[in-house]
Amino acid sequence: MLTGKYVFAQLIVFLPQKTFQRIVMKYKGDKYIKSFSCWNQLLIMMYGQLSGCESLRELVCITTAHSQKSYHLGFGKSLITRSNLAKANANNRDCNIFEEFAYKMISIAQRKRITREFEICGRFYAFDSTTIDLCLNLFWWAGFRKTKGGIKDC
Repeated sequence: MLTGKYVFAQLIVFLPQKTFQRIVMKYKGDKYIKSFSCWNQLLIMMYGQLSGCESLRELVCITTAHSQKSYHLGFGKSLITRSNLAKANANNRDCNIFEEFAYKMISIAQRKRITREFEICGRFYAFDSTTIDLCLNLFWWAGFRKTKGGIKDC
């Protein structure tokens, strides 16, 4: 049983929601909207980008499969349908909302960047799990796949 937050929910904690809502109010993005807000659209599109979705249909299928978890992922209680998502992505909402929010996030990241080089004190270990390709004719003992040889470098 899960006792903590989902990874996506942990990521969206870093997004300044009040700043986003101010931008939405500035451009009147949620005017006449009852259930699928600009915030929901942003989160759904971020989830699709992070999960590698190539179409709205695939994104809706994934979010429908996780419908029991949608509230805990941050999507809210509203049902996510392809028609709602398509209407939201059409010209109904001002794209300046998301552009201005992106610039705001970039400025926040620039202010928080580290001005000194990365320093590590004490002992540290680095693990690399890269597979090194080998020829099966020479290294018969390094069977990696049917026609390929390889070893893991640790």
